[in-house]
Amino acid sequence: MPLTRRTLFAAGGGGLLIAQAQAAATPAQAQDAPRPIVSDNRLRIAMPAFASDPFFPADGSGAGGIDMDLARGLATELGVEPVFDRSAVTFDALVQRLTSGEADLAIGKLSRTLQRGRSILYSRPYAMLHQGLLANRVNLARITQGKPPEQIIRDFSGDLGVIEGSSFATYAAATFPHATIQRFAGWNTVIDAIRNGTIDLAYRDDFEIKKLMVDDPSMTVVARSITLTDKVDTIAVGVSPANPHLAAFVDLYLDLARGQQVLNTDEIIARYRQGSKA
Repeated sequence: MPLTRRTLFAAGGGGLLIAQAQAAATPAQAQDAPRPIVSDNRLRIAMPAFASDPFFPADGSGAGGIDMDLARGLATELGVEPVFDRSAVTFDALVQRLTSGEADLAIGKLSRTLQRGRSILYSRPYAMLHQGLLANRVNLARITQGKPPEQIIRDFSGDLGVIEGSSFATYAAATFPHATIQRFAGWNTVIDAIRNGTIDLAYRDDFEIKKLMVDDPSMTVVARSITLTDKVDTIAVGVSPANPHLAAFVDLYLDLARGQQVLNTDEIIARYRQGSKA
């Protein structure tokens, strides 16, 4: 019987067609396979070199904290190993680790600012604090001359202390345009300047100011805290601008695993007090 196209299909061409169909489906199936969100089975997490309880400890491999738990939870859900980079000595340096491609995420009580948002991606906030001031009592009395501080604070023209490389160093010029801004290497040196009266006000989030009063009640003798209720400081995860998929995954994690929870100052202070007693 001569071999024809009809007999080829009848005698075994069906198998050939199946094989061809399987071969044709393979590229599509490969495209549908999930791609890894991060490479090398590692999640590179930039976190400050210093400690900030209850967010993160001094040693990234040590005890937990709000940010440590968040970082490890993200790595677990991604199925990769968290690798902590603790080389950044300022908050701005965390951002630089992302823009240089040396980190996938920056997690470390990182404030959102428009300036930083020009170079990195942000998750949605997982904590929302108010901005605050720590005032030297003697200097404040001289400045206010008996008036409520709230009436004069926005026109403040004295010496305002901020931490170099922090979001508040960025906020200061816009919030207090008449003030003389003094920049310090760290929070402890800002506190010392308030104690000895070399600056009038210190500018930071209200959580850190309230935490200071918990740690050192004697500060209430020389200083007073002021909360700027109309100014917020939103804390979020910084994400490499080269990885929008990772940014979307962090948002998804915060929504599904964290139940869209946004911590406030009172909740964080309560956690800090509990940790201090442990």
